[in-house]
Amino acid sequence: REKQKLKETSISNLEEEDDEQQDEGLDETDQEAAKGDEEKQEADDDEADGLEDGNGVPNKKKKKKKEKLLKEAAEADNRGVCYLSRIPPHMDHVKLRQLLSQYGEILRIYLTPSGHLPQVKGKRTRPSKVQEQEFSEGWVEFARKGIAKRVANMLNGGRKRSSFYYDLWNIKYLSKFKWDDLTEEIAYKSAIREQKLALEISAARRERDFYLSKVDQSHALNSIEERMKKKQKVQQESETNSELPVSQKKVIRQFPQKKPVTVDKSQSKPQLSKDILAGVSIT
Repeated sequence: REKQKLKETSISNLEEEDDEQQDEGLDETDQEAAKGDEEKQEADDDEADGLEDGNGVPNKKKKKKKEKLLKEAAEADNRGVCYLSRIPPHMDHVKLRQLLSQYGEILRIYLTPSGHLPQVKGKRTRPSKVQEQEFSEGWVEFARKGIAKRVANMLNGGRKRSSFYYDLWNIKYLSKFKWDDLTEEIAYKSAIREQKLALEISAARRERDFYLSKVDQSHALNSIEERMKKKQKVQQESETNSELPVSQKKVIRQFPQKKPVTVDKSQSKPQLSKDILAGVSIT
C-alpha cells in the first residue's frame, strides 16, 4: 500500500510539472506575440513621423525636401510684382535693376520690346554704335510685397543729374498677381500667333494649288484647240462649214481602213480534179 501511495504521489507531481511547463511556454509565446505587435506599431509611428527604421534613425532627406518645398511656397506667396506701363528711352533691364535694387531685392525682370528701333536723325560722320532696343512695358518681381508696394507709391522721377529725371514713372502694384500668370499669358499669345500663321500658310497653299490647277487646265485646252486646227486643215468640208469659226466646226475623225482579203470557200475544202472524174465511167 505504501508503494502504491508513493507511485500515485510521484505521478501527480510529474503531471503538475508538465502543466506548469506548458503554462510557461504559452506565456512566452504570448509575450513574443505582444512584443511583435508593439514593434509593428512603433515602426508605423516611425514611418509616419519620417523615421526609416525602428531604431530611431531620422530620414533627413525627406524632412529637408519637405521643409524646402514649404519654404519655397511661403517665399512665393510673399513675393510682389510691379507693372511698368511705360519704359523710358534707352533704358534696359540692367539699368532698371540698378535703379530699383537699392529699394529691395529684385528677383526677375521682364520687358516687352516695342518692335522698332529708335530713328536716327541726320547723317553721322563717326561710326555708328549698335542701336539700342526700346521697350514698351515691363514687370519687376520683388522678394517682398511690402517693398513692391513702397516702390510703387514713392518712386517717381529721381535725381536731377539722372537722364530719366523728366520721365514720370507709372508703376502699379498688382495684387494677387504672380510671375507664373505672366509666363502663361505670354505662352498663350505665342500659341495663338503660331495658330494664325499656320492658318495663313494653309490658305496661301490652297490658293497656289488652285492657281496651278487652272494653269494646267488652260494648257490642256490650248493643246486640244491646236490639235483641232491641225485636223480641220486636212479635212475637206463644204464652204458653209469652212466659214464657221474654229470653235463651232464639227470635228470629223477619219480612221484609215484596209480592204479585207476575199477567200473562196470552194478552195478551203480539198476536192478531186475534174480530169480524174472525167476518166471514170459509170455503168
